[in-house]
Amino acid sequence: MNTATKEINSSLLSTQNKNTDIKGKLIVGVTQLAVFTIIAVLFIILGIIVYEGREKFSWEFISSFPTNGMTEGGIFPALIGTFILVIVMSIAAVPFGTITAIYLTEYASESSKFAAAVRFSVRTLAVVPSIIFGLFGLGFFIQFIGAGFDTAFNGGQLRWGQPNILWASLTMSLLTLPVIIVSVEEALKTIPRELREASLALGATKWQTIKNVVLPGSISGIMTGTILAVSRGAGEVAPILFTGAAYYLASLPGSLSDQFMNLGYHIYIMATQSSDVEKTMPIQFATTLVLLILTLSLNLVAVVIRSRIRRKAK
Repeated sequence: MNTATKEINSSLLSTQNKNTDIKGKLIVGVTQLAVFTIIAVLFIILGIIVYEGREKFSWEFISSFPTNGMTEGGIFPALIGTFILVIVMSIAAVPFGTITAIYLTEYASESSKFAAAVRFSVRTLAVVPSIIFGLFGLGFFIQFIGAGFDTAFNGGQLRWGQPNILWASLTMSLLTLPVIIVSVEEALKTIPRELREASLALGATKWQTIKNVVLPGSISGIMTGTILAVSRGAGEVAPILFTGAAYYLASLPGSLSDQFMNLGYHIYIMATQSSDVEKTMPIQFATTLVLLILTLSLNLVAVVIRSRIRRKAK
């Protein structure tokens, strides 16, 4: 009787183990399939962009101005405008986002209602449609701040109360701010509490602890937030529709109060409002390729800077 029972139990155990192995292999297979699908889709998209844009992609295309109703020529002003937009956006968003994250992590108490309100605001900003940021930039930066500045300091002469690269960059910085705040806050939280306590025990002030212990240890997280912000800001179009992007300009922006061309907006214009959409298809794909290269290049610079900072910290 005992022998039969043992054999039955052993058989059941063996069946359960086989079922578990099958389930485990099935889960691994499904996850691998999902990964391969994502990679395949990415390479298909990149392949189509490279293949369709290869004919137009050249140094002349990158370094020349659009001609013949933007159905010929290059994208130089759009490239420079996008680069300036990303740089000014980063200068505005990264320090402000980092300071906010430092306050939430290092100074605000866990029971602070103000900190809870700030975190709620950040989460809300993260899900606001990008076109709303563009409308906000138009109403607040251009019609309120810009027009008020012109009235107060320019005698009513229109300069800042119109779309320009500064207002577009500030609007874009608001769009990317939640990404930076969350990334930096998570990076600051990875620093062990014991290091802070040890620094304070040795007589350092709160700010000295943050400056000499917390920030050096979390610089990679700060750079990660910058990379994510650059990646999103370089490709967004909706926030700059009303705040600074121009259909066509015969010259480069000479100051922050000038309008600018943008690669993403340039693609949108040629795809929807060109006099001959089919004729501009190679230009659209080549412009998309340049936008991808620009974004990857800016990301690469940030990664290199982050790596060097890490090596120096060690």
